[in-house]
Amino acid sequence: MTSPADDGKFEAALGECARDVETMLDRLLPRPDGPEAPLAEAMRYAALGGGKRFRPFLVCQSAALFGVNREAALRAAAAAECVHIYSLVHDDLPCMDDDDMRHGAPTVHRKFDEATAVLAGDALLTLAFDILGDTDTHERARVRIELVRRLAAAAGARGMVGGQMIDLSSEGKALDMNGVTRLHQLKTGALISFCCEAGAVLGRASPEALQAIHAYAHDLGLAYQIADDLLDVEGDAATLGKTAGKDLAAGKATFVSILGVERARAQARMLADQAVQHLDLFDERADLLRLAPHFVITRRN
Repeated sequence: MTSPADDGKFEAALGECARDVETMLDRLLPRPDGPEAPLAEAMRYAALGGGKRFRPFLVCQSAALFGVNREAALRAAAAAECVHIYSLVHDDLPCMDDDDMRHGAPTVHRKFDEATAVLAGDALLTLAFDILGDTDTHERARVRIELVRRLAAAAGARGMVGGQMIDLSSEGKALDMNGVTRLHQLKTGALISFCCEAGAVLGRASPEALQAIHAYAHDLGLAYQIADDLLDVEGDAATLGKTAGKDLAAGKATFVSILGVERARAQARMLADQAVQHLDLFDERADLLRLAPHFVITRRN
């Protein structure tokens, strides 16, 4: 269990990272100019001014474990956030999850139009790799290539996009626990794993340290998704900033539909505790990462 002081420390660090990442994204995103200006406007609308920036926080905290330069960590964090935001823009489209609200504001296709939303998502995804491939992210080409390779794997057919395909094709179908776990290991967990491991890659960590971070990320990602499933059942649109109850309405199998609310909550707590244990290898520099699983399972949006 964490104390109120721990919660305050974590929220302050999360907020500081969010502000730094916002500044970095503002710097890296294109400015509206010329006939393609609506695209830049839509990218900036999607990317700026909203969200907890939890995934970038994981990048920066894992990077801090290995003494990585803050600027390099923030660039990798911004790249990961571009992929996350692109996925939200596309997930909200009518052909996908069909949502009208995101972070309490109209979704990109509602603010602009569907075609612009598709293109904005495309541009955010490709911008992520442009950021990682730049020498400002790391002076060693091998490190940059490894970051690009890992992000591509996390975002692609054997990662987030593959999970989205399973999610769409499983509506109204009965998935067992293994099926739901695999879905979310791909759809949610793969990008969270990249974020945790990116700092280790930037810091050229030992195989032992990288494995510990990977195990931490695995349990954190599943705990995150269980918490999301609970929020979909128990939350409200005003608090969530998006439509609540959509999974149930769509007939989707979730951790909650399979386990029930109380068993799902207990499973999330178990995974959070287990995630923290994987960090025993590290010293007090991992303290904020140790607090992250508790934040994940107690958040309200």
